[in-house]
Amino acid sequence: MTVLENLEMGAYTRKDRKATARADLDRVFGLFPRLQERVGQAAGTMSGGEQQMLAMGRALMGHPRLLLLDEPSMGLAPRLIAQIFSIIREIHAQGTTILLVEQNAAQALKTADQAYILETGEIVREGTGKALAADDSIRAAYLGGDV
Repeated sequence: MTVLENLEMGAYTRKDRKATARADLDRVFGLFPRLQERVGQAAGTMSGGEQQMLAMGRALMGHPRLLLLDEPSMGLAPRLIAQIFSIIREIHAQGTTILLVEQNAAQALKTADQAYILETGEIVREGTGKALAADDSIRAAYLGGDV
């Protein structure tokens, strides 16, 4: 499927998909200009970062109140990681709640309003992202001393 077909599939379950499809496409293309450049391209031929952007864009086409993201930075170059997290912050600023599971603790804590640190499936610490990032024990254990 092409980039456009993938995005259209994201709105498939919406009852109002025809009325708002253009506005939603404009929103996705505003967040991910690269997708607009590649609208006719087969999604499977895109880079990993572009595919991650497409997956997020497709999810946003469903107009969710809650967006679940599992390891959005996995396998991406550092430059793309910064871009993805910037977009995640923008999506949140636009009013979408985000539940993020991420091993890149520095980026996750920089982005999170509320954070939970898990070890072997159990919550061992919780607090605001800012507070946890400033905690010396968290910095030493998960952040290598700096955020």
